[in-house]
Amino acid sequence: MTAHSVKDRAAIAGMGCTRFGDRWEASADDLIAEAAREALASAGLGAEDVDAYWLGTFSSGNSGLALTSALDVGYRPVTRVENYCATGSDAFRNACYAVAAGAYDIVMAVGVEKLKDSNHAGLVVPGPSGDGTAPGFSGPAPFSMLAPAYARRYGLSDREIRATLTHIACKNHANGARNERAQFRSAVRPEQVENAPPVAGMLGVYDCSGVADGAAAAIIARPELAAELQAAPLYVKALSLSAAPADGATTRGFDYTTMPEAVRSAAGAYAAAGITDPRTELALVELHDCFTPTELVLYEDLGLSGRGAGWREALEGRFDFDGALPVNPDGGLKSFGHPIGASGLRMLYECWLQLRGRAGARQLGNGRGLALTQNLGGRPGAAVSFVSVVGVEAG
Repeated sequence: MTAHSVKDRAAIAGMGCTRFGDRWEASADDLIAEAAREALASAGLGAEDVDAYWLGTFSSGNSGLALTSALDVGYRPVTRVENYCATGSDAFRNACYAVAAGAYDIVMAVGVEKLKDSNHAGLVVPGPSGDGTAPGFSGPAPFSMLAPAYARRYGLSDREIRATLTHIACKNHANGARNERAQFRSAVRPEQVENAPPVAGMLGVYDCSGVADGAAAAIIARPELAAELQAAPLYVKALSLSAAPADGATTRGFDYTTMPEAVRSAAGAYAAAGITDPRTELALVELHDCFTPTELVLYEDLGLSGRGAGWREALEGRFDFDGALPVNPDGGLKSFGHPIGASGLRMLYECWLQLRGRAGARQLGNGRGLALTQNLGGRPGAAVSFVSVVGVEAG
């Protein structure tokens, strides 16, 4: 398979992100407009300066008209993208490819979801028709299988795996407590996590990401133009998407301790970006912590830890805000919230702030110039995984 590199052929010139959470006062149109206005202002542009738009939403709008109804963009081309929880990332990916290909000079990717006053919560929605053999799952159920599978493979006791998941939950809530745009802004104690109402398997309420409303947006431009618009643009180093064959749950030997699509998308991104040691080259990682065991497994799938070592390094604080490699310093899906179509772009928004030194009291200080986002859509054995790498320097 040939995948031509887009390294340094597109750059982020502006970004915006709404507050995530219970946005009863705002419609999907309002959220799109809020995120887009911030992105345009940060690049010093008006909506008329954008050549084309990509809108990512799972269920909060049909076609590109969901964006034209929210923004005064004349008759610009607008493409609606949907790829489960990786929807916002795929909108960004397609927008970047359009610029890298030379089709447009300046484009915008927007992700939005309005879940709180919809008729469903999260991904509890009818799936496509099939032959009746596929198992029916709630969102948490398949991800709850990751924890006992990981413990069994690497010889962890029930206490050790529970302590690891608890640490991840507490870490992300502590990070979200620092973030004025996060859905949940309260730190939690270990006993709160471990005594919370059960949801699925050993997962409790604090092991699961929240159902939220929100939107995020990015302005993508040719690198030389981005440098004119923005004193400190972010250069796109890699875009890597992998879709699983979707047969994991019925394949003999699938043990729920790894997600091959995440491994493949990470490998593709590292090769494109020239990263040989993500543990020391990345300033931060924003990964898809839809559930606490997902974050644990992804440490290893992304090469942030060796196989079987992620749980111990998590407990040692390696991925804490002040650790060697901060993971989800904005609170992640767990604390920032998970409006499906917006989450991938929200991850990039944190990279936008941190790499440019604009994160305020949450600013990291390790001095590295690369950041990674990983956005997952679907469930173990039947998922898509997207990885991006962005950096502060071209070349």
